This record gives sequence, C-alpha cells and structure tokens, in this order.
Amino acid sequence: MSESAYHYRLMARAIDYIAETAGEQPSLDEVAAEVGLSPAHFQRVFSRWAGVSPKRFQQFVTLGHAKALLANRHTVLETALSTGLSGSGRLHDLFLTWEAMSPGEYARRGDGLRIRYGWFDSPFGEMLAMATDRGLCGLGFSAETGREKTAADLASRWPAAARVEDRAALAGLVKHVLDGSGPVNLHLIGAPFQIKVWEALLHVPAGHVTTYSDIARRIGAPRAVRAVGTAVGRNPVSWMIPCHRVLRRSGHPGGYHWGLPIKRAMLAREAARSPVVGETSVAPLIS
Repeated sequence: MSESAYHYRLMARAIDYIAETAGEQPSLDEVAAEVGLSPAHFQRVFSRWAGVSPKRFQQFVTLGHAKALLANRHTVLETALSTGLSGSGRLHDLFLTWEAMSPGEYARRGDGLRIRYGWFDSPFGEMLAMATDRGLCGLGFSAETGREKTAADLASRWPAAARVEDRAALAGLVKHVLDGSGPVNLHLIGAPFQIKVWEALLHVPAGHVTTYSDIARRIGAPRAVRAVGTAVGRNPVSWMIPCHRVLRRSGHPGGYHWGLPIKRAMLAREAARSPVVGETSVAPLIS
C-alpha cells in the first residue's frame, strides 16, 4: 500500500470514529488508539495529511460543523456570480478550462474517442484518472468502492470508447490536479442538463458549500432538485468539479458517489485549509 493510501485509510477511520462519537468528545489518546497508533505518531501523520493539527481539524467533521458551513460559508450561487466570489473557486485557482461534448458526440457514447487511464495516489486514497486528447474526462476514488467497481463505473459512461492504460502519459496532468501547479483542461461528457449542473458546481469556492436547491435555481429549474441530485452524482471528475461541496438544506452531508467517508474528508480538509475571517467557531472535540 502506498504512503498516501495508508494515510487516507487512517484519516478516514479517525474521521468516522469522531463523527460517530461526537457527543462523547473523544480525546486525542482515544482517537489515536482507535486507529492503532501512539498519540504522537497519530498527530504527526494527521498533520502531514491535513496540513493542520488534529485539534484544529476535528471541528470540521461533525453535523454541527456542516450546519455552521451553511450558516457562515453557504454560497448562494447567484450571489457568488454577481459579487465575484466565484473568483476564489477551483475554476480560477487551478486555471481550469472545460469543454463539453456536443450532443452528437454524447449520443455516440464515446465512439471514436481514445481514453488513456492510470491509477495514482491522492490525499483521499487511490485515484483513477482518465483523459482524452482534449483533457481530463474522469476521476474516481477506490478507497471505499474498490478498484474493480471504480474502473467499471467510469468506463461504463463511454462504452464505445477505446481505453488504453498509460499512466506515464497522464502523470503531468495528474500532478496539476493534485497540487494546482498548472492548467487543467476538462473534457466533460454528459447530457445537457448534467453539464449545466456541473458548470454551476465550478462556481462554489473551496471551503464553502451550497445546496441542491441553490443549484436547481441557478440553472433555471427550481423544481428539479431530485434531478440535480442525480446529475451531481454523475459528475465524471469528482473533486475537480466539487460535488462534495453540496449539502442537504438540513446541513447533513448527504451521499457521495465514491463513499461518504471520502466526502467528509474532502469537506473537512478544505474547511481546515480555508479559514474565513469572522466565522463562528465550533468547539474542537479533541483537547
């Protein structure tokens, strides 16, 4: 197992444990024992993965914090677009450009496309990346679903495409995905309604969240909340198009295509690294 995958598995276990025992306020020693590490080793591993200490991080993994996000970092998309808030989102931070397939190309289900793919380490476990000559067209995470299901899921979206394993050809692109060090082109493959939903998601900044209802209103279909949820779940490039930033209006994180533990980890990691001046603080669970 790679170091990155090892770290993610430990962090996912720690996050699940803290979320399940939030009312008991587990100590650092208790969380470290749950994942089988000494407190000092756990603190070092956690800090390398999250970029902040466990004490700072733990406030971001509970339902209470999800509600606080909605209260303090809730991005209503119309407001974001009119005020320029989207300028701090992934669309600009990563020099992201995207291109959608034409309806005719979509109807052909990838016929004539050559898709390269490869497995890579990520902060959230092993990641499958896929790309056409025009850009990144697939990102999936296997830590919760397994390699076989992850690969079958992404491949099923373009059944007529030719797929070639070529990790070396994707290495530079994946580096930009992981560290934001260069431009990332996306080649989005989806139905017109899905494309609208994914475009709206690109305007949700890191460290902020939105709701399915907000997205439905943004794309001019306020009653299509359920259809929006389906489109969010079909996002082909998870993390780059930040579907993990969508919560239910109740503040509950809802589901996630690649597993709820990964969604929790993504939200908590982003929130910990994107402090908002004046935000109402949430008491940490670890003292």
